[in-house]
Amino acid sequence: MSAKIRSTVNTMKTFVGFLRTVITRYTPLDLSSGSLEGIFNYLPIGDSILSSGQPTEAQFGYVRDAGYRNVINLAPHEAENALPDEAATLRSLGIDYIHIPVDFQRPTEEDFALFCEAMVRVGEKRVLVHCAANMRVSAFLFRYRRDVLREDPKTLEHDLHRIWEPFGVWKEFIEP
Repeated sequence: MSAKIRSTVNTMKTFVGFLRTVITRYTPLDLSSGSLEGIFNYLPIGDSILSSGQPTEAQFGYVRDAGYRNVINLAPHEAENALPDEAATLRSLGIDYIHIPVDFQRPTEEDFALFCEAMVRVGEKRVLVHCAANMRVSAFLFRYRRDVLREDPKTLEHDLHRIWEPFGVWKEFIEP
């Protein structure tokens, strides 16, 4: 399968997976998986960064148990699959919380600057960076790793396309 087809398939899986998280959020059905690796669009980046879509309250317990004491959330509180009070959930687990609500229709350079500041604040500590579907996050991490950490572009594209192939404003957002 070509890389282009694979990234298109991954984009479709991300949209379908997002719908599963909305169903879990708004119905009695729990379609989430009971493990760290079962978090929607789970994608570890090295030893200290974990990226994902929206975890459930129970999955945040797995995040803590895996040694992550910092969470950066790029989704607005109004996202369809957002938790009612993520900050309180994380506080009760002893996890530090940074919220940078990024409008999916309009990611800005100010959003990216705030994200870079948050990553500096976290430093070498383990961090989960999430949004509703790991689409915002994967684009932000792509830019951060390319522009700040100066990592290999081939690795970055591979990780990005495991989640989706950015289009529209997101394609513009990640272009150098």
